Amino acid sequence: MFFKQDSTLVYAYDAEKLWVEPWGQNALRIRATKARCMPSEDWALQPPAQTDAEISISDDSACVVNGKIKAVISKRGKLMVWNSRGELLLEEYTRNRRDVLDPKCSAIEVEAREFKPTPGSDSYHLTMRFESVDPGEKLFGMGQYQQPFFDLKGADLELAHRNSQASVPFLLSSLGYGLLWNNPAVGRAVLGKNIMSFEAYSTAVLDYWIVAGDTPAEIVESYADATGKVPMMPEYGLGFWQCKLRYQTQEELLGVAREYKRRNLPLDLIVIDFFHWPLQGEWKFDPTYWPDPDAMVKELQEMGVELMVSIWPTVDTRSENYDEMVERGYLVRTDRGMRIGMDFQGNTMHFDATHPDARRYVWDKARQNYYAKGIKVFWLDEAEPEYSAYDFDNYRYHLGPNLRVGNVYPREYARAFYDGLRREGHAQIVNLVRCAWAGSQKYGALVWSGDIASSWSSLRNQLAAGLHMGLAGLPWWTTDIGGFHGGDPRDEGFRELFVRWFQWGAFCPVFRLHGDREPRQPQHGTTGGATCRSGAPNEVWSYGERVYGICAKYMAIRERLRDYTRGLMEEAHEKGTPVMRPLFYEFPEDPRCWETGEQFMFGGRYLCCPVLRPGVDKMEVYLPAGATWKAFEGEHEWSGGRTVEVACPLESMPVFERRALSEIPVR
Repeated sequence: MFFKQDSTLVYAYDAEKLWVEPWGQNALRIRATKARCMPSEDWALQPPAQTDAEISISDDSACVVNGKIKAVISKRGKLMVWNSRGELLLEEYTRNRRDVLDPKCSAIEVEAREFKPTPGSDSYHLTMRFESVDPGEKLFGMGQYQQPFFDLKGADLELAHRNSQASVPFLLSSLGYGLLWNNPAVGRAVLGKNIMSFEAYSTAVLDYWIVAGDTPAEIVESYADATGKVPMMPEYGLGFWQCKLRYQTQEELLGVAREYKRRNLPLDLIVIDFFHWPLQGEWKFDPTYWPDPDAMVKELQEMGVELMVSIWPTVDTRSENYDEMVERGYLVRTDRGMRIGMDFQGNTMHFDATHPDARRYVWDKARQNYYAKGIKVFWLDEAEPEYSAYDFDNYRYHLGPNLRVGNVYPREYARAFYDGLRREGHAQIVNLVRCAWAGSQKYGALVWSGDIASSWSSLRNQLAAGLHMGLAGLPWWTTDIGGFHGGDPRDEGFRELFVRWFQWGAFCPVFRLHGDREPRQPQHGTTGGATCRSGAPNEVWSYGERVYGICAKYMAIRERLRDYTRGLMEEAHEKGTPVMRPLFYEFPEDPRCWETGEQFMFGGRYLCCPVLRPGVDKMEVYLPAGATWKAFEGEHEWSGGRTVEVACPLESMPVFERRALSEIPVR
């Protein structure tokens, strides 16, 4: 049965209801459920702009046309989607005998929209299946996974968050469509050669959004309109960030900042990572090692350096706040056994961030001990639980200038700080996050690559991760330069890896050095966080004079590009444009650009070719057709549409400037 309900086409058969409705220009939202009422959550999607969509219903089928996209439902409930040129974009994979005249009639009885009831609940294990309509289709996006593949066709992806894995289930297809799996449940996506399927292990509704477009840029910008755009990046986000695991004392941190300034090296931000507190659950500096935070913050500000502080949601059973938080019901509970969530550096439990009073309690502690001292940069670390994604839409706060906030994922751990900062009247957020979901960008999510290995294969994975994250709607992305785990600054092999990572990092959206280096430093003291020993030095002068000279060169390059980078951040804010872009984003008419995944565009002007293997001093690079290319270092120029061999000694990463400037905005 077909009928029209306001602007929505409804198909009903037995217990299932299928909704197809226009949702922004050239886009449709498709939902299905076997519940009595369609669930009301919009998840990542914002309210849609009005369109002039048309709905038509006949005895055999029904159709919705919204600009460049058209969906048709057969009388047996099968859905197909076309673009305005009549090209098939998406077709449900269904194999049954409801219509024996259907060319794909089959006895195997496989449903496109399969709802398997979960015993004892009102949820389902949902599987959505699509035909692979073109064997040459290429797929991109889906967020951050630790794998090197550029084209995701054939990939099997877990839809869940883990440390270094951020599932953002938006696909960009070379056929000219984008698809958001708008369901935050843990699940699986199989982008197969024969069938493309999405699963949600526990849900009440099927929900996805699809848009048609003539170019990748049009598709990604439409997706940004549907899910939200990043704020404008503050000025300190354009330069160099210094981090390590971890600075153990106030004097150590100030000594690093002073040395950067003494060497006249640009430094925008420095991080105090975890275990600067007496015990977990005491949201304050340990006075033994951080005796005068006010003076520290003042000196950093006088040097023009912002300070970021990591905050954890864990509460140690020995902490000064534990008994009170238990009494007030502010801690996560357990069904049986001891109340211990983690045993890292003490027995701890997470505070219950779903409890409004618990959020206020933690914010009040942080405001008193951090924010009142002038620290406006928070890095809320989620302590690595394996969470699914969440609906951020109820947490859209309009905060006022000068706010620098850290990690928002999971969202409940950050809401305490959002609530408090809203009351303080601050805004413009940058949230350093280990994971994010579709729509997180509108809360200022800056995703970093997580605790990754210090290896060449890991470096290659991060390039893929950064490109896919940008296409999945999160233009702010950064990596642990050099990797997180291991790496000895004295080792020549690691120094080579570090240099190549650093050169590439200068052309990432945020340029950030971090890592846990070997060997371990001696323990400073015996109380508080001192038992969490720090890694070896990780500053640019820690790797020898040759490496230092290369790092200083690329820090100067990043600083020279500050005005240009600011322009890219404006594009990201205004249109949702990725800062790091696959070649096809700028050159969609060049088939080679859809296959080249080891090069990328930094904005519309610079073609970057990171060195991803050891011992390389020359390499072949592809220069896209439709532009003339000039070497970033030197005067040589080449016409596009060709492969050239270029030198890449350790001191240089190949970068080319696009010379046909009439094709791109001049920043």
